[in-house]
Amino acid sequence: MNLVQITDISQGIPHPQEDVHVFNTDAGSFVLVVDGSRVYSVDAHTAALLRDGSSPAELEKLGFESCNNITDVAPSAMPIRSLSLAVVQKCNLGCTYCYAQEGTFGQEPRNMEHEVALNAVRLLFADATPGEKVNLTFLGGEPLLNRHLIHECTELGKSLSEATGVRITFSITTNGTLLTEEDGAFFEEHGFAVTISLDGVGETHDALRSYRGGRGSYQKIIANARPLLAMQRRMQVSARVTVTPKNLRLRQTLDELLSLGFHSVGFSPMLHAPSGRDEMHAASLRDMLDQMIECGEEFERRTVRGERYAFANLATAIQEIHKGTHRPYPCGAGAGYFGVSAEGGLYACHRFVEDDKAYFGDVRQGLNPEAQAHWLQERHVHTQSPCSGCWARYLCGGGCHHEVIHRGRPACQYVRGWLDYSLKAYVRLLSRRPDYFD
Repeated sequence: MNLVQITDISQGIPHPQEDVHVFNTDAGSFVLVVDGSRVYSVDAHTAALLRDGSSPAELEKLGFESCNNITDVAPSAMPIRSLSLAVVQKCNLGCTYCYAQEGTFGQEPRNMEHEVALNAVRLLFADATPGEKVNLTFLGGEPLLNRHLIHECTELGKSLSEATGVRITFSITTNGTLLTEEDGAFFEEHGFAVTISLDGVGETHDALRSYRGGRGSYQKIIANARPLLAMQRRMQVSARVTVTPKNLRLRQTLDELLSLGFHSVGFSPMLHAPSGRDEMHAASLRDMLDQMIECGEEFERRTVRGERYAFANLATAIQEIHKGTHRPYPCGAGAGYFGVSAEGGLYACHRFVEDDKAYFGDVRQGLNPEAQAHWLQERHVHTQSPCSGCWARYLCGGGCHHEVIHRGRPACQYVRGWLDYSLKAYVRLLSRRPDYFD
């Protein structure tokens, strides 16, 4: 995306919904035009006028080209292109906030059956055409409790890819306690994206992610991860941090995990826990935003110096802004992406497993198109309140479906604050390091 200079606008602008977002940096004034997620450089007079409000028709008159890519009409159907398999619904940890209720999703602990898993892999390829890409992810519970099934599904996916010309990528999210060097060799062979859940450093992590008896897990996880971090070439080993009021020292966590060799580190606030424990509220979200911006400012400094600083949240945000990403949904849940329960049910995503609010069929009979069409219409950002009038609506997409359905939207101020900072970081880096976006 190239910044376009818009100047010498003198007429007044009325006040409809938020179709622009004006922000300032040391380089001057800028505006995000919500329609199309386009960023423009503007003079101070134009910025002042735009802050008073705008409408799509008026923006077009002022020289901002119309995009109109997102309408009220939701897609009626989307093909399955990504599946996450709950290869086990049980876990060896007792995390305080677990959305999966210690891996069981409120059911009896169980393993996914062999035939269910293979049917899921075949479903992923059912209507994909040569050259398309599909993704297969392994989750739980703790997926490495069913290591053999992971291998079987991977080998079948690889075989179907070679036979059909459909490309496949593999991912796994693990708590890291069962990782072995042999796992690393397998993931490296097949180019896995490996995500390890780590909620801080040392005792901070242990207080949130202990074994069921209370023993800490951090040292074991790091010891298990070291061989994978050393061998990663085709695979990428990243860390994901769930942020609660108890682990808000984000910069320390980011620097420590990057120093260990993780490919990237990302943070996500805990907004809904079935137990209600360790959920984020207004004060802790404000603290998190301050910490995120501190991490982002270090990312900016390092990037300008030509150094790699793999803070995943900002790296992703500025690349999406640069591409002009705009979307009516927060993710692919219930669209091209589904979670598969141990018994073979298709759910909107891995967080909705065993949740009837987001059930779409099963791997034997396939996807229920009526259920999907209803979901896509109901969850469209234009139907969400107060999202439909928010300037961040096409960058945010309305927020995580699971969190919104079960808790509402406690994080809107945090999201807008983070996106406002990301926009400012984007224009600064585009000016100082344009090659970063090549």
